Amino acid sequence: MKRHLLLAPILAAAFAVVGCGASKSVTRIDPTEVIDLSGRWNDTDSQEVSKAMITDCLNSSWITRHMTGAEGKRPVVIVGSIRNRSMEHIPVATFIADIERAFINDGRVSVVASAQERGELRDEKDDQRKFASLESIKQMGQELGADYMMTGEVNTIEDREGGKQVLFYQIDLVLTDIETNEKIWLGPKKIKKFIERKRTAL
Repeated sequence: MKRHLLLAPILAAAFAVVGCGASKSVTRIDPTEVIDLSGRWNDTDSQEVSKAMITDCLNSSWITRHMTGAEGKRPVVIVGSIRNRSMEHIPVATFIADIERAFINDGRVSVVASAQERGELRDEKDDQRKFASLESIKQMGQELGADYMMTGEVNTIEDREGGKQVLFYQIDLVLTDIETNEKIWLGPKKIKKFIERKRTAL
């Protein structure tokens, strides 16, 4: 009985220490601010890589050839699959959105919806035929066909020794002529990060 009486205050003190030790603080920051906590792929990498690669793509000679052969019409591009071949989780949907944004903001190409998005749009047009007014119905068969598809993949190599780590990322994007299957632009982009973890004295 005495043993139980002695344990009660000790357990209560232990729970109090655990409860008081945890604290949380949230601070809102500018979304454009660069912060690297882990050194792994982050939003800054996604934005900077997409902008640099699309700029390089659109400054290549293929776009001039297209404009000459298509009587000045802007090329139509669709962004296909970007595969994550790396050892870490990379949100490729965000990367694809950054690529599309870079294309659209440049203004030299038109970007069309992905296969999944087209399915939703076609369902909407079909729904309009049943319920929308005749003046506002959007017609089937008016879609803009893509001339080129961009695909790619992200790979990583990791080297680690003690508290030091090197992360190497290689992003490869390919622009392919949909009609001929000709690869008209290949764009590699490389990122290398050195991460050092130092133990702090207690």
